[in-house]
Amino acid sequence: MRDLETLYELEPQGVAAVTAANSAVSQDHGGPDGGLVLLYHFDGFMDAGEAGGQVVAHLLEEGSPVVVARFDHDRLVDYRARRPAMTFDRESWTSYEPPEILLQLVQDATGAPFLVLSGPEPDVEWEAFAGAIRQLVEKFGVRLSVDFHGIPMGVPHTRPVGLTPHGNRLELAAGYPQWFEQAQVPGSAQALVEYRLSEAGHDVLGFAVHVPHYVARSAYPAAAVLILEATQAATGLVLPGHLLRERVGEVYADIEDQLAQGDGELRSAIRGMEGQYDAVAGADSRESLLAETAELPSADELGRRFEEFLAEHERGAE
Repeated sequence: MRDLETLYELEPQGVAAVTAANSAVSQDHGGPDGGLVLLYHFDGFMDAGEAGGQVVAHLLEEGSPVVVARFDHDRLVDYRARRPAMTFDRESWTSYEPPEILLQLVQDATGAPFLVLSGPEPDVEWEAFAGAIRQLVEKFGVRLSVDFHGIPMGVPHTRPVGLTPHGNRLELAAGYPQWFEQAQVPGSAQALVEYRLSEAGHDVLGFAVHVPHYVARSAYPAAAVLILEATQAATGLVLPGHLLRERVGEVYADIEDQLAQGDGELRSAIRGMEGQYDAVAGADSRESLLAETAELPSADELGRRFEEFLAEHERGAE
């Protein structure tokens, strides 16, 4: 494996900002609770409802980001698979928007610092990429790494959004029911980073938020809001997400309007999902909702739905 430090370039101003932030956090907290939180999400894999993408956009828009490290996109991104935008104006090329994988220092609503890593999912060198992130986690003394994305599920939009936490710090996300015991699904760089960080003894936590499969390819702000709430509860960061919350009602109204104009088939399917949801929602004593509810998707069916969603996503990109 090549030298991991060749995979990214540090920005002196950003590094200085992280050093100052770590010093402030240590003075405020000290002990094992000191250190920054890292939130990360990569575009291009599964993100039903654009849940993770909306969260990243919100954090960067509201958090006064300072670039700490730039990853080498020339090594990591397949340009022919995801062609960067270029602008042609009359007789010449006037602009080029290269892909960027950035580690940035941002602030929550109270000014507390934390790190955000985002950009397109690498197409190659996943192990080196995961190793480089581990190197940065150790360099900057990250105390907890949190990743998040949306997954398509057979759940109705008329019920509360569900969430599956994962990682080695599940006590930070207690209270969520377990939806399945085991499933084999297509891998991702994001999942590999979590796996390798946990393997190396670092604290990690992930959130897979459940998005109704019939709106999985549209922005679903309720899913993004739940990620913010779960992240806030787990990390102590203050992430209100007012603009995302304002859009929740608008999107629900739009869904209902489209359903009212439909042929009724989807409405009937939603009523069936409501019945299934209500049947399992009251089963507080069950350790695994899918294991004891035959009408809900099995682990194999869940994996198949993931693969179908990815195939549709890739066709749409083409």
